[in-house]
Amino acid sequence: MQKPTLRDVAQAAGVHVATASRALNPNTRSLVNADTARRVSRAAKSLGYRPNPIARSLKTAKSLTVGVVLPDLTNPLFPPIVRGIDDLLGPAGYSALIVNTDNDPAREKAQIDSLRSRQVEGLIVATARLNHPLLTELHQQDVKMVLVNRRTDHLDVSSVVPDDAAGIAQAVAHLARLGHRRVLHLAGPATTSTGITRARSFRNAVREFDLVQDPALIAPCDFWAEAEGARAMRAALDAGTEFTAVIAGNDLLALGAYDVCGERGIACPDDISIVGFNDMPFLDKLRPALTTVAVPHQQIGVEAARMLLEAIDGPARPARSVLLPVSLVVRASTRKPAAG
Repeated sequence: MQKPTLRDVAQAAGVHVATASRALNPNTRSLVNADTARRVSRAAKSLGYRPNPIARSLKTAKSLTVGVVLPDLTNPLFPPIVRGIDDLLGPAGYSALIVNTDNDPAREKAQIDSLRSRQVEGLIVATARLNHPLLTELHQQDVKMVLVNRRTDHLDVSSVVPDDAAGIAQAVAHLARLGHRRVLHLAGPATTSTGITRARSFRNAVREFDLVQDPALIAPCDFWAEAEGARAMRAALDAGTEFTAVIAGNDLLALGAYDVCGERGIACPDDISIVGFNDMPFLDKLRPALTTVAVPHQQIGVEAARMLLEAIDGPARPARSVLLPVSLVVRASTRKPAAG
């Protein structure tokens, strides 16, 4: 059976082929009378017609795709971001091609080269480091980009990030109000804007609440591995560093701290309180449920996609940075420190 054509749809709807084409394209549907657009849509559905995106891209010189570059597909914080991206791209007629870099610069370059060979119209990137030569190169080549959860130094690229500083400050304030004086920070890497911002905010909040300032209470970690949080937690305990609470740079590091508490017979929160950052799914199902800073990940994805489409439609539009609010979610992993 021959597939229905656009001409068949136009004939069934009683309109010109060009009108049918505009009515079925999300980017041009607004140019068509609403009743006509509905009539065309009904005709296409009844005939089983599906637009050919390849043919459309050849006519418009647009692929209607964007690339989404993630450092670790297994990290639970990224699916809500991708969902937000898709929520905005879909109605606009765009699709996302997702690649995973494993935080490997060589793999990242290969994956981005692959996306560009498929004529994506822009990139949403979650792997940015403060010093990121590849992004600098892409920017110089006028590749449209938006960074999510990250910023870079000396690069005029749009970004959407949570208010990391406010989130850490809320976590420190919560522990200070409970009476904690020595708080260990499992800090993210100094190669990322997120790691630096959260560590700086921790130091500032410790001073503001007159908590103990001790270099041993800041333990750098790699963000992307639960094992890193465990390694840093063990190192602090083995070194005899005294602390009654932990603020982890993200939830994965907090899970690593949980692991060490379990293996060392440390009760959380009776012996040590623990706070995470990101509010990944299912943290409320842990025992104890993790106190953490909630980040609006889906909204990050929505805003990133919106900004990228704006950049695609208006190449002269200046770069901008969107800072989204965060909130502390208090659960069972924090309490007053034990007496003595």
